[in-house]
Amino acid sequence: MRPYPPIAEHGLIGDLQTCALVSSEGVLNWFCSPRFDSPSVFAGLLDHDRGGYFAITADTPAPDTEGADVVTRQLYLADTAVLITRFLTREGVGEVVDFMPVHDPHTRTDRHRVVRVLRVVRGSVRFALECRPRFDYGRAPHDLVLDGAAARFEAPGTTAHLQAVGGLALEADGSDVRATTTLSAGERAAVVLTVCDEGGEPPRPPTPDDLVEEFAAVRRYGHDWIGHCTYRGRWQQIVNRSAITLKLMTYAPTGAPIAAATMGLPEGEGGERNWDYRYTWVRDASLAVRAMRDLGFTQEADAFRGWLQRRLTDGGAPNGEPLQIMYRVDGDPYLSEEILGHLAGWRGSAPVRAGNGAAGQLQLDIYGEAVYALVQTGHSAESAGYDGWRHFSGILDWLCDSWDRPDEGIWETRGGQKDFTYSRVMCWVALDRGIRQATALARPADIPRWTAARDAILRQIMTRGWSEERRAFVQHYGTTVLDASLLMMPLVGFITPKDPRWLSTLEAMEGELVSDSLVYRYDPAASPDGLQGSEGTFSLCTFLYVYALARAGQVEQAHYAFDKMLTYANHVGLFAEEIGPTGEQLGNFPQAFTHLALIVAALALDTELDAGDAGRGKA
Repeated sequence: MRPYPPIAEHGLIGDLQTCALVSSEGVLNWFCSPRFDSPSVFAGLLDHDRGGYFAITADTPAPDTEGADVVTRQLYLADTAVLITRFLTREGVGEVVDFMPVHDPHTRTDRHRVVRVLRVVRGSVRFALECRPRFDYGRAPHDLVLDGAAARFEAPGTTAHLQAVGGLALEADGSDVRATTTLSAGERAAVVLTVCDEGGEPPRPPTPDDLVEEFAAVRRYGHDWIGHCTYRGRWQQIVNRSAITLKLMTYAPTGAPIAAATMGLPEGEGGERNWDYRYTWVRDASLAVRAMRDLGFTQEADAFRGWLQRRLTDGGAPNGEPLQIMYRVDGDPYLSEEILGHLAGWRGSAPVRAGNGAAGQLQLDIYGEAVYALVQTGHSAESAGYDGWRHFSGILDWLCDSWDRPDEGIWETRGGQKDFTYSRVMCWVALDRGIRQATALARPADIPRWTAARDAILRQIMTRGWSEERRAFVQHYGTTVLDASLLMMPLVGFITPKDPRWLSTLEAMEGELVSDSLVYRYDPAASPDGLQGSEGTFSLCTFLYVYALARAGQVEQAHYAFDKMLTYANHVGLFAEEIGPTGEQLGNFPQAFTHLALIVAALALDTELDAGDAGRGKA
């Protein structure tokens, strides 16, 4: 068991209210309860000693002794969130099957379960179990109560129950638990971890039949859900996995997607760019609406639109703006940032931060993304009703007076406010889509005023956001720095994908931001962002680059770039935020932004390839 495995060496399981990461060695290294944004129960990814972990591994001899060889493999049961870790030893082949039962995911619950089934399919395998919870990010002590096949970990406010099935004998190891067992082909054992509020009703001891039924229910749920996917293109498997990942990172009781499952994983090993992404960004979630809708998942898209509509009617954010850039999954806007100095960080990447101080930043682009999400279908307007329209149109009235201000920009840099071009583009999107919606639905609106503001934004961008020197659109006014966020310009319809100015911008980006088809967000040396250290290429931007190439008619290059990018996926098809200089995944994991952009790129590339095939067929 490696103390700090690579970030990408994990699979994701979840119950649509929280989730867990399990390494390819069978170690559960991350789990928060009762919600994604709750304090951790296991945070071994951030500190192996203080963070806690739940390991089930093949108990082989020491590495320097004969017979020590063990090979691990990890995979998902196709089109489900059931994760299987396989141990190939000299004595046999064993597996650990991990899943989290989904029971009425739309009803909030403080009780969450992780089921871990041990089984052997060939020969015999000796398994070793260690369960070492560390509550409240490792700050809260706990007591152990051990009773035969059941253990209870009691911490202030939280209790975790560990129940063994199939003759597995639990032993105390201080305040933690360990066990070993040898199984032969066809034999099984299991452990079920249930985390609930302190003093909650103890769970009923599970039986083997209970676990078989729960496994079947989780598999059936996954197959039924993915069965609604309308995508039938060339990349079915990876698109399905991305859709399932987005689903697993959505808090079902409110419909709010989180940006990533983790906090504190670095954008550069040993650096300080370590943020908490377990919240709902208006930007990320709004763009996910398009991806999910385009795959046929209208219920998920509508659920988020409902969540977003409630934010508009809440009466404004604490910073005085109509919207905040991010919220907790229940809509709470207070995300105060604290440094967890007792945690070492992944491979020494400190400080570890919980909460996110960027929540109070001004990022004007979110209004474009919010409107973009709200107007995706007429159904959302109908369900919002007249009162919903009043709040919606009020945002646009406000934006007419507020768009021409410097802000912190999409990347949440801490280097001061500037006139970011991307922010202006998305303000244009907000007004443009609002005008279309008011006209299509015959709603009351000050369309002349909205139109005047929209056109003023476009003229300003074309004048001040365009650099004649670079022959490209630039990061912010008064600079020649390029920024990959502007790859969104053709996607949102601000400019046509074959416009000469856009093709020139794309060419400039290729010369400066693209490295072997991977795309950097910007050059921090040319545009200081207030932070030390460097970062990898941004996977979101790479997939947006594929989209831009495809729509610009450079389909062969787009196809090649897409296929190359897919080689950076981990062993089960998941992506973190960034790709490091030697191909390693960096940043919080898995990241929703990356997976939604993968879907957008795949759909666009399929469309362009199909058009080319049809054209050749006609010829």
